[in-house]
Amino acid sequence: MYSRPAALTNLAVIFSLALAVPLVILVARGFGAVAPAWSHIAATTLPALTVNTLLLGGMVAVGVLLLGTATAWVTATCDFWGRRTFQWLLLLPLAMPAYVMAYATTDYLQYAGPLQTWLREAFGWSSRGDYWFPEVRSLGGAAAVLSFVLYPYVYLLGRAAFAEQSRHLVEAGRTFGYRNWALFWRVSLPLGRPALIAGTALALMETLADYGTVSYFGVPTFTTGIFNAWFAQGDAASAARMSLMLLAVIVVLVTLENRSRGSAQYVGQRASPRASMRLRGAKALAAWCICALPIFVGFVLPVALLLRLMLGAGDGEVLGWQRFVSLASNSFSLAAITAVLALVIGLILAYALRYKANPVTRVAHRIVTMGYAIPGTVVAVAVMIPLMLLDHALSDWLSAISSRQWGLLLSGSVVGLIYAYLIRFCAISVQTIDAGFARIGSSIDDSARSLGASSRELVTRVHSPLLKRSLLTAALLVFVDVMKELPATLVMRPFNFDTLAVHVYVLAKDERLAEASFAAISIVLVGLIPVIVAARAITHEAATTDKSE
Repeated sequence: MYSRPAALTNLAVIFSLALAVPLVILVARGFGAVAPAWSHIAATTLPALTVNTLLLGGMVAVGVLLLGTATAWVTATCDFWGRRTFQWLLLLPLAMPAYVMAYATTDYLQYAGPLQTWLREAFGWSSRGDYWFPEVRSLGGAAAVLSFVLYPYVYLLGRAAFAEQSRHLVEAGRTFGYRNWALFWRVSLPLGRPALIAGTALALMETLADYGTVSYFGVPTFTTGIFNAWFAQGDAASAARMSLMLLAVIVVLVTLENRSRGSAQYVGQRASPRASMRLRGAKALAAWCICALPIFVGFVLPVALLLRLMLGAGDGEVLGWQRFVSLASNSFSLAAITAVLALVIGLILAYALRYKANPVTRVAHRIVTMGYAIPGTVVAVAVMIPLMLLDHALSDWLSAISSRQWGLLLSGSVVGLIYAYLIRFCAISVQTIDAGFARIGSSIDDSARSLGASSRELVTRVHSPLLKRSLLTAALLVFVDVMKELPATLVMRPFNFDTLAVHVYVLAKDERLAEASFAAISIVLVGLIPVIVAARAITHEAATTDKSE
């Protein structure tokens, strides 16, 4: 990292181009190639895919806005028993993959599940026609699951925005006669709106990228349509065209999120800490319930249901310790390799931008950071197309020079899978390291250089200690996201090479939920690690804020 700026710029360009090439080929394939089944898809399934995707996105947007805004405002502006604990407990659903929650809640709420069975026994009902119960496997069910898992995006950004609003603005609102509810609508909400929109946009990106939940619930969306076009119909061109349509929606959301963040940065300049409203009695109970509901539904209930399935059905006897170790080893090795490579690429891009911020490094930086917004299904299609072309060319060349037949070397390999992971998750590494560098002012570099520090010493003795936490966080986030990643892994994994996420999906698809429970809990436990790190930061911030008040 202590190379000359020109060398860093060259490396940054090389890495950004390597990560962008599959998407460029995807665009060319989508517009240029002949798609045999496209006219049939456009006339029959595409309208339903579009409507379902838009409806799902709209319902999730409403759900995460309601849950995230309510919990953010209550924990940021009110003082009640348990507030500090709720501030970090509300992050727990981030550790719960949406598809895992879908499997657990469906088993509990379906017709043959414990809840409806108890209701029939308690009230003497004998069949489905004797009572009404909402259908779990439906568009509404998928939206509810995704809302309870993704609301922390809105909560995190919204809470920061509400907490940073100046006391003077609140006092000015009170001079106009606004009470607490009116203060929220007239002052807090308008000021926090950019952050709330940004959080909602992030949740919508995750919604559009979801495959496990909508596939299990039988809700056809663009992600399932892309998957079916590629595997069921063998039509790569149609899959590429649908991927481009989904990518266009993602670009709109990314633009919206970036503009919202740009507006949000001016809200947080507060002259003095905002005083918390002390709640007592019924109001405190209402605030407690507002915070407890999403935690219970989004984390406690699914974990309890998974534990019930695991302990009740003896998953260990079916899965076997040796099989679990094999699955965990595959998942951990993929996650570790990707995390290390993403960290190296992130450091190169961050240093290139810090040492020489020109249009070239900015564009390279921007290309890589766009990757996280692209759904795993789209990334898989984008990577598979060039890898297959390269594989065929490489196979023909090797066959010509060695007089023997060669199979496909890159497609369906661990190398191709890690390549797809890097396209999708390098953005996390780059943005986390950028945030770490933002806390290291350029004056620190200048001071070190004035004391005679070389570029190597600047990196090893100044930046490394200060970036340690950011680097650890970046590696941790990439590691956990790879562990949870389902669609790209499902499409691109080598033959007879399963991960914990794939194992859970395959068993749940066959309604063998009890056998999937142990692997599902393992994924959740790994996902808790970055949540705990973030919770410690929030707890420290809350304690500092309370002291300042």
